[in-house]
Amino acid sequence: MVDTHLHQNSVQDVLDYDREKELKAFDDTKAGVKGVVDSGIVKVPPMFVIQTNELSCETSNSVLSHLQIPVIDLKDIHEGGFLRKQVVEEIQRASETWGFFQIVNHGISEDVMDDMIKGVRRFHEQPTEIKREYYTREKTKKVKFLSNFLLYQSKAANWRDTLYSVIAPDAPNPEELPAACRDIIISYSDNVKRLGVTLLELLSEALGLKPNHLIEMECAVKQELGGHYYPACPEPNRTMGNSAHSDPDFFTILLQDQTGGLQVLYQNQWIDVTPVTGALVVNLGDLFQLISNDKFKSITHRVLVNQEGPRISVACFFNTHQQVNRLYGPIKELLSDDNPPLYREIQVREYIVHYASKGLGNSALANFRL
Repeated sequence: MVDTHLHQNSVQDVLDYDREKELKAFDDTKAGVKGVVDSGIVKVPPMFVIQTNELSCETSNSVLSHLQIPVIDLKDIHEGGFLRKQVVEEIQRASETWGFFQIVNHGISEDVMDDMIKGVRRFHEQPTEIKREYYTREKTKKVKFLSNFLLYQSKAANWRDTLYSVIAPDAPNPEELPAACRDIIISYSDNVKRLGVTLLELLSEALGLKPNHLIEMECAVKQELGGHYYPACPEPNRTMGNSAHSDPDFFTILLQDQTGGLQVLYQNQWIDVTPVTGALVVNLGDLFQLISNDKFKSITHRVLVNQEGPRISVACFFNTHQQVNRLYGPIKELLSDDNPPLYREIQVREYIVHYASKGLGNSALANFRL
């Protein structure tokens, strides 16, 4: 009788659960996931719970479980000649195999990176009343605080809050940025924009093109910064910091603290991206895979949560204007009779709309294959 009663209660709980209502109530607090944690919860609310198979941490292949994404030293890139060519070849191999790599000696000081991490933490750990002023889902806002970009489209909400800012080409006025991290956002943004141009040149050469080819294609004219905050989670086996996905851009430069949790899907195994002191993580997005005609990879990645926290990361997304009518398809110089185009030409806004409508999960690229 006890088992039957418990089962009936469980079924009734499911029947009574109104997901849309819970999502709306959460959004209306404008406090994010940290607000949920600060309320004293000991269990993950239903809106965050994901299917058990999505949390698979299978790394049964002992060889693969010890793999790490490549770490590439950029200190010799300005020397030219053989030394630069060596770095370009490393980037080529990493982009063809992983679509992910870490870079050291990239020109951004550890002091600036540490201050950026501290600035993001300061913002997110302010009183909710202060953060609430920035909370919005308005697409036109250049600076905003929110939790889960695809909150209403995703099957389960992620255990993460974000301070978002456009940083190029139309950067916000300094006073629009939160005082808690205003100066460091401006400083870090200047540094990461320069690094983005350098990487675009190296990636162009890695494709066998002239250094300015991807710059002239305007693959990095739009840059957006996301300061992510993953609070400690009471039940890390029931939710995700960031669900498995690939990025809807050309490439991303990620600064992460030493907490860990980022994983990439390599040969059907989840591989940890172990933090390296002073390093930045670079990953190619779906649009880069499209223009390279699958030569370079945009691979699936995710972020696990932890009972200890917070985890803090700062992602800079490099993209092109969504408003322009320019078409992007496989680069003509890379095509031949033996390597025909795999994708149709598309406008970037068409891709972004499809990506957002489907929610995180399977790659959106399949929709544009010929």
